[in-house]
Formats: sequence, structure tokens, C-alpha cells
Amino acid sequence: MPVVPIYFFVTWIRNKMYDLGIKKSKTYNFPVIAVGNLSVGGTGKSPMVEYLIRLLMDKVKVATLSRGYKRETKGFQLVTAFSTVKEVGDEPLQFKSKYEDIVVAVDGDRRNGITNLQKVKPTPEVIILDDAYQHRKVTAGFYILLTSYHDLYCNDIVLPTGNLRESKKGASRADIIIVTKCPVDLSIEERKIIEKKLTIAPNQSLFFAGINYSSEIVNVSSKRSIDAVRDCSFTLVTGIANPKPLVHYYNSLALRFDHINFPDHHNFSKKELEELNTNEFIITTEKDYMRLAPYFSEEKLWYQPIEMKFIEDEISFDNQILEHIKKWDL
Repeated sequence: MPVVPIYFFVTWIRNKMYDLGIKKSKTYNFPVIAVGNLSVGGTGKSPMVEYLIRLLMDKVKVATLSRGYKRETKGFQLVTAFSTVKEVGDEPLQFKSKYEDIVVAVDGDRRNGITNLQKVKPTPEVIILDDAYQHRKVTAGFYILLTSYHDLYCNDIVLPTGNLRESKKGASRADIIIVTKCPVDLSIEERKIIEKKLTIAPNQSLFFAGINYSSEIVNVSSKRSIDAVRDCSFTLVTGIANPKPLVHYYNSLALRFDHINFPDHHNFSKKELEELNTNEFIITTEKDYMRLAPYFSEEKLWYQPIEMKFIEDEISFDNQILEHIKKWDL
């Protein structure tokens, strides 16, 4: 397909212009950590951002900056407890709902967003850029690249035939590469095979992580053991890039449920909401809960919390992040 070479060439030229300094990229005198991927969606960026928030929030003043995908506003927006998904997007609202004391903002122009965050009082000391790996107008001090175990970037090609946003050579910008959504029993031998496939450079670190599902489902005011729904049926509603791990997990628990799947970041129509409301009991993802909660009763709608969990070497990962922060003498 001739479109693939064209897309490859355009993205390659763009990156080369930044690499050579023809296109200007702004650097900062404080820690900026970028989390992203080469693939389109589904690598676990939000759990990674939340992991970094938990790691840093008691040590430094943390801010996150996202694009605010599919929001209906423009420009820079600070996320508050009263923000809506339409104003700021689902993931930023999720961050603010869980971590009230950090600063959460959205701006499609990350450079402009960082400039505005520097005006916030108290000024954030560390900014985490969510899904900003390809945002070359900003040079982050530290890059974390995610790739899914079931969809390694080394096995893929660029859009539109494949799912890569840019050539796999873009992985060279990463300080840390994390293979996400791994099975918990991933063997050392398979890790070595994956490391060889990814051709990790000497200046890069490779980690493996899985998904940790909470034993409780949650709504805005209460929690409930997942075992409590074992003897009843429910509807699982997902609007994420890859719902297969969650479906597999619920099947492994022998739960009885129907699965209704929507596209990633789906904006639910009035008709869809009315149809979903005919279900007696719904479990959804945390991101989808941000979109659905205003339209459902507390008793009906719940979400499944997840966290990213390193298979091993978690302390090594933490130390690399903390050592980077220490360089700035905050």
C-alpha cells in the first residue's frame, strides 16, 4: 500500500527536523516526565501516570498535563472537582477525582500548557505529560515508552496499515521502556526474548508490568467486593481500546455477565444511555465511569479499579524516577 511509505516519510522528516534542530523544541529547568507510546491506544498510559502520581505526590508538587481527548473546549483548562468530561476529557477528570491535591490540566499544545502551569500557585515542581511521546515541540527531561505485551511495537508498522504513530526507530528517545499488560507468570526466558526483539539500547532500561485488578468494585460513595456479584448477572460496559484483559479476568472468576463494547473514549448518545439504563446492574471501567456516572443512579453503576503492577524491579524503576527528580535539587 503506497500510503504507508508516505506516512512513514512524513513522520520521519518531522522527527529528523526536530533531531537536527531545524524545528525548535523547548526544554525546561525543572522535571518534565513524558509518558506515551508508539502505538495507537491501549498500552496503559493512565495506570502509568497514576503510578507516577502515587510515587511523587508526597515528595514534590505534582501536575499532570493531558490533551483532554474528545473534550468540547479549547486551549488550556485546569481540571477541578466540578469539571465535566465534556470540558476536560475522561482521563484528566479521573486523575483529579482520585488525587485531589495535585494539579491536573489539559491543553492540546503542551508547550502552552506548561507555560500556564508555571503560573499556578503553588507552582508545580514536576509535570507529568500524558500521551506526549510524539509532542516534539516540548523536550521532556525523561521519557517513558509503553508497549503492550500482546502488541509489541517491534512487530508493527506505521499507520494506516499498522498501528504505529511513527517508525519504531522513535523508541530510541525513551529512557525507560515498559512492556505492559504482561501475564503475571511471564518467564525470565520470555522476557529475554522480548528484550532482544525490542533491541534495547545500553542507555535504556526495560521493565515488565501487568494489570492488578482490585478485589472491590467502586462507585462514587461506596465499595463492594467483586465476590458479592458472583451469584448475580451484570452488564459489563467498556469504551476502551482493548477490553480483552478485563473480559478475560472476569471470565477467570466465573462471573456471569453480558459485555457491551464501545469504541475508545466513546461519547454515549442519548439513545445509548437510555438503552444502558434498562440494565439492572452495570460494571464499567474507571475511564468510562467518568462519562457514564452523571446519567445513572449510584446503585446501578460501578467501576473496576485497576493499577499497573511491575512483575519485578519495581524499586529499580522508582529509584530511576526519583534520581532524575533529585538532579533538579527541588
